[in-house]
This record gives sequence, C-alpha cells and structure tokens, in this order.
Amino acid sequence: MLPAATSRRLNPMEEANAIPHLRETLLFLGLAGVLVPLLQRYRVNSVLGFLAVGMLVGPFGLGRLAADVPLLGWLVFPTLDAVSVLAGIGVMFLMFMIGLELSAERLWAMRRWVFAAGSAQVLASAAVIGLVAAAFASAPQAALVAGLALSFSSTAVVMQLLSSRRELGTPLGQASFAILLLQDLAVVPVLILVGLLARHDDASVGASMALAIGKAAAAIVLIYLLGRMAIRPLFRRMAASRQADTFMALTLLSTLGIASLTWLAGLSMALGALLAGLLLAETEFRHEVEVTIDPFRGLLMGLFFLSVGMSIDPLEILRAPALLLGAVTGLFALKAIVVALVTRIGGLPPGRAIEAGLLLGQGGEFAFIVFGTAMSLGLLEERAGRFLLLVVGLSMFAAPLVAEAGRRLGRRVQRVAPPPPSAEPVLPGLSGHVVVAGYGRVGQLLGQLFDSQGIAYVAVDPDARLVSSFHAQGLPVFVGDASRGELLRRLGLDDACAIVLTMDQGPATLRAVQAIRREWPRLPILARARDERHALALREAGADAVIPEALESALQLAALALARAGLPGAALVELIDHERDERIASFHGEGAA
Repeated sequence: MLPAATSRRLNPMEEANAIPHLRETLLFLGLAGVLVPLLQRYRVNSVLGFLAVGMLVGPFGLGRLAADVPLLGWLVFPTLDAVSVLAGIGVMFLMFMIGLELSAERLWAMRRWVFAAGSAQVLASAAVIGLVAAAFASAPQAALVAGLALSFSSTAVVMQLLSSRRELGTPLGQASFAILLLQDLAVVPVLILVGLLARHDDASVGASMALAIGKAAAAIVLIYLLGRMAIRPLFRRMAASRQADTFMALTLLSTLGIASLTWLAGLSMALGALLAGLLLAETEFRHEVEVTIDPFRGLLMGLFFLSVGMSIDPLEILRAPALLLGAVTGLFALKAIVVALVTRIGGLPPGRAIEAGLLLGQGGEFAFIVFGTAMSLGLLEERAGRFLLLVVGLSMFAAPLVAEAGRRLGRRVQRVAPPPPSAEPVLPGLSGHVVVAGYGRVGQLLGQLFDSQGIAYVAVDPDARLVSSFHAQGLPVFVGDASRGELLRRLGLDDACAIVLTMDQGPATLRAVQAIRREWPRLPILARARDERHALALREAGADAVIPEALESALQLAALALARAGLPGAALVELIDHERDERIASFHGEGAA
C-alpha cells in the first residue's frame, strides 16, 4: 500500500509542476511549431522573429500581466529562470556543432587566424571599449570587465546568418568563424579574471591568473586525451547494433558527459561541449552525429534567441532611448572598425573586411554570463550591469539588419575598388578546401553546391571582367592562370583536398593538369573534357577522374533508356562504366599512331 502522500492523484496544475519546466517547454514547442513556418512563408529572418516574440511573451512584455490575468499565465513566460536553463543547453549544443565541424588538424591549420587575428580582435576591442567605459566614470575594474565582455560577438547569431546565406565556406565565413572560435575559448580566462578581480587579498592578480589558466589548460588537455581514448572504441562497439536510439544516447552521453567534466574542473560546460565535438569530428561517425543532432540544435537555438528577446525591457528603452541608441551604435562602430582592420591585415579585401566588421559588431551571449558573474561578485553595480545587458540584447536584435547593411556596403566598396590580381587571394591557413579552376557555368554550379554544404572553396579564372563581378558579391573567385604553380600555391593547393578543372579550352586544361601533377603528385585532380580524345590526354597527363561532356550526355541518356527497358540497376551501372572506359581507351591507339 502506497503512503497517502504518494497515492493521491495530482491535479492538473500539480502535474504540470511535477515535471520541471513542462509548461515552458510546451509553450515554446507550440511557438516554434507555429512561428517557424510563418517566418519561412513571409521570408522573415528567424533570428529577428524569435527575438521579437521573446520580447512580446517574456516577463517584460505580456508576462507583466500574468499575475492579473490567470489564463494569460499559460501563454506567456512570467520569469526567465526556466527559459535560461533550456537556452543554456542550446548554447552548449551550438558549441558541440562548432567542434564537430572542426577537428584538431583543421584547428591547427587555422591557428594563425584563430590565435593571431582572434586574439588581436579581443584585446583591441576590449582596450577601446574599456577606455570608453572608463571615460564615463566607471571604476577601472568595472571598465575592464565591460571591455572584455563586450569584445565578444554572438556565435549563435553570426553562425546562423552565415549558414542562412551559405557563406560558411567563403573566406569571409572562415575569418568570422576563426575570430568567434577564439572568443569562445577566451570566455574561460575572462571568467577566471573576473573572479580574481573580485578578491580583496594582496595576492598578485597576474600570478593567480597564470596559475588558474595553467590548471584550466591541464584539465582541458587531460579531458581531451581521455576522451580520445574512449570515444572511438565506445562508438564502434555500440554503433555496431545499428539502432538509432543507441546512437542518439551515445551522442548525448558524450556531449553532456564531457561538458560535465569541464564543469567539475571549474570550466564552462560550453567549452566541454566544444571538446566533445572536436573528439567526434576525428571519428568516422561525424556525419551520422551531425544528422542526429541537427534538428535539436535548431530548436534549442530558437529557444536561445527567444530568451534573449525576453531579456529586453521595452520600458527601459523608452526611459532612455537616446542613451541606449548611442551605446548600441557606438558598440557596433567600435567593434566594426577593429574587426575590419584585423581582417584587412589578415588578407580579406576591403569590402569583405567591412562586411566582417559589421557582421561581428554585436554583443555576444557569453556577455550575459560575464556580466551576471560580475554583478553577483559586486564587481559591477546592479544598475550599470542591467544597462550593459540591455545594450547586448538590443545589439543582438539589430545584428541581422546591420549585417545585411554591411553586406551591401561591402559589395559597393568592392565594385569601386576591386582587388588587383596580385593580391593575396585566400586566407592563410585555409585547409581541406576545394580549388576550382574555371568559373564559367560549370564552375558556378560547383560553387553553389559547395556553399550549400558549407564546404570551403577557392576559384580562379583568367577572365578579369567575370571575376570582378563575382568577387564584388563576396565569392572567393580570383584572376589567374591555373597552370601557374606559384598562383596555385597561393590558392592553398598544399592543403586542399582536391582541384576541379572546369575550363572548356582543351590545351589550357592539359597544361594545368601537367603543372599540378609535377608539383602535387598526390593531389586528386578532377577534370572536365571536351570529348574522348581530350579525356585520354588528360588521364595520361595525370588526372584522376575525367568527365567527357559529349560522351557523358550520351551515356546518361542511354542509361535512362536502358532502365526503362528493364535492365537491372547493377548491370546497368557496370555496362555504363565499361562503355565509358572503352570509348576513352579506344583513342589510345590513334594517339600513339
């Protein structure tokens, strides 16, 4: 017999409270199910949509009336507590996906952009913003915290914008990603510094900071090495069952488990999620994990943007509109100038550098954590902290509009001052990308497909007029001859995964294959050929795969007809492959004669 306290039946309100955050979860799912299709239908940016709805249904919007209108309490979010917890999970899974798109090797290849450009951006932005804060009679320690926290940009917002614009694989996307990655890594030492500044003992801050960072680095290395030894064998053993639920459980276990270890070590759980992604990126299960986790990431990111919107109090905006507008505008202006200078020095063209500056000009989600910690430790006054949080929230709200303005401004600058052919064409450290030689109809199609999949590529074409039109749109297309080894080296061919030759000039393609094979004997070369005779010449010159245009069209049409005639699929593939090889080989004798 059950005790009376547990055997009684719960009423509906008690049942809702029995599961933590059930009402908030149901309300968010309802909003997401209705809001996302509406935003897509009317082509409204999803970030702006969730931010606006967050303002409306949050504690500073309709949530103010929840106590007076009981029914409204079921349709709004009266407090931020539950939403903040779930939004934190969203940020954590965002970091996991970032790690999954990286690998230790790729991170090392990008080290100059991540550690040089990223560090320069954070330090320069923090110095400039800190000096401005100090000028407004802020205490030196508070000004330092404000400068460091506001130097961070929103990884969630920027990655969402780059993904929706299919620019993750472009030089602009790679540069922005590198700077954001350094900012995410810098959160840990900043939080350590905030804790040390709040101490009132006589210990050296510099020595304490060095010791704390050393402990954090040791913990990260230890967790990474242990995870590397355990993750791959665990997935290989458990994934052999081919059960989707087992794979999902392993993915969540890896992410949350490693995040918990970093938390126990006194570090950010988001950093642990990044480590988990890095570990899985080095396994053969990477793509399966991406497919498994992607729908949840989208929902949790929507929840994060909803929570940011809820933190914005419209009444506070009305109380000091000029001051807030000046602060948000100043933040964008200062950070845009710093980021534009850093990326321009790093090799981006002027227009793209300006676009990067405005894209990264907003405050970031980690500023909420830094300012919250500083206020709880008494390092930042409550009123000043609330104002800075409002500035960050409003800047994130304005980010999509400012980024679009930056995109248009960057295009205008590029049209006025197109880069000379001798300019540094690609980002230093670009790795694992595809080089496309020839940017006509076929090359443009390849570029669109690479962009849709977030694959970095660089294209080269001898037609300066054609290149200028595409370069002004922010595409990584440069003027040059694909048979020149020095140009190909500057295109990053040493670290490329393949080169695709799409030129329709037979002699030019042949010269390019011969030059590439001499300098890069192991690089995969994929080439377009005019006919079978041309295909044979390219193969003999060293091309790994050749597609003859006229022959391939005929073979594809024949395959469709034979399939309709009832030829089995396996036999059809074998026949087409055999016919292709025979047709190309038949010209070998003629070439020899």
